[in-house]
Amino acid sequence: MENRGIDDMFDFRRFPKDAVLLLLLLIYSPVGICLMLIRIFLGVHVFLVSCALPESFVRSFIVRVMCSVLGMHVRQKNPRSRDRNTKLYLCNHVTEFDHNIINLLTPCHTPQLEGSTGFVCWARGFMEINSASGQEAVGESLQRYCSTRGTPPLLLFPEEDTTNGRAGLLKFSSWPFSLTDSIQPVALRVTRPLIALGTPESSWLTELLWTFFVPCTVYHVSWLPSVSRQDGESMQEFANKVQELLAGELGLVSTKITKGDKAEHVKRKRRTVPQTSTGVRPGSMGLGFMVQSLGTEDHRVAKMAQQVKDVLPHVPLNVIAMDLAKTNCVDTTITNLLENKEESPMEATGTSAFGCSSNSVYSSGPAPTIKPAAKCFGRSPTDRHLSLQERKEALYNFARRYCFFLASMLRRYFMLLYCYIMEVNLAFIPQLLF
Repeated sequence: MENRGIDDMFDFRRFPKDAVLLLLLLIYSPVGICLMLIRIFLGVHVFLVSCALPESFVRSFIVRVMCSVLGMHVRQKNPRSRDRNTKLYLCNHVTEFDHNIINLLTPCHTPQLEGSTGFVCWARGFMEINSASGQEAVGESLQRYCSTRGTPPLLLFPEEDTTNGRAGLLKFSSWPFSLTDSIQPVALRVTRPLIALGTPESSWLTELLWTFFVPCTVYHVSWLPSVSRQDGESMQEFANKVQELLAGELGLVSTKITKGDKAEHVKRKRRTVPQTSTGVRPGSMGLGFMVQSLGTEDHRVAKMAQQVKDVLPHVPLNVIAMDLAKTNCVDTTITNLLENKEESPMEATGTSAFGCSSNSVYSSGPAPTIKPAAKCFGRSPTDRHLSLQERKEALYNFARRYCFFLASMLRRYFMLLYCYIMEVNLAFIPQLLF
């Protein structure tokens, strides 16, 4: 059992990165929108037919054909391996409609463990149970269901959440394997052109509309032989064994990543702001390359150096790294760099923020200069906030003085040009200039 990279198991973007596929998707979009509107109208009829007809082979055949028109094609492998005496089917989870697809092939019930209840639960094809009473009560209720004669088999997803079905399987939960001693593994593989099968934060209704939009979504269902729990085998060992069987059938790997790990990873993705090419400073680009090529300890130091670089962008990275090696503290390094600085970066370079020398031949007086408002880095958040406000005010004043300086120079040059054109006496020019 491996720990596959969690990013490989989920699609966080709907559209492809390939420019050719994006162009094809753009060309197909008008057709897809029309197809989606038509399929929404047909989908209402499919729902009404499935509600009106009783459970039978005729109903399954009609609904399966109508679902093919909606773009949901089902292909079955090894149908003779399906054990009709088994009361529990366990399948990997790829889309929000996996239970509907398996139900097209054989009657089965899937309990709604999370999400909305009532009409929406029934309309989506779930079996409603009282999940608020706790997992133990739910397990006992499902165990009684499996021991009841004449009831259709249960279909459960031990991963408890969806993946993209291309990299690996989430760690199987052990509680579904406590319902019966014999289970039927079902391997599911789903393919779709142009766009991803789903994103972690999209709802089932959004996924349904995208299913109607694409030309088709093909579900490949493979029935594996029934598996029984051996004597002395724990529930988790039984779950791991079935997980390995499904992973081998699908050509994937078994991982220890759980549903909670996926939820935590989605939260981190949501909090992370992607860096674009227009918003990345050269120092940050160099630091990012350095972080990727260093070990764990150096990676920590590089992250600390990035924090210092965000506060003091004019200080070179090698100077920051040397001071961090001594202090091992971001705040202390910032304080040291500010206190040991003898002159501001504007005075050291001798140029203004616009790249013009302060002694330009075109100026009639000294150009405005800017200096940092704070002499040292504040020890408390309040001091640092006040320092930030002072720096903002200094920048605003500098910008206003510089704009006034440029406007004054432009006015004088235009007056000179006007006097030259109108052939005004040159004696007035010194008065205009001075």
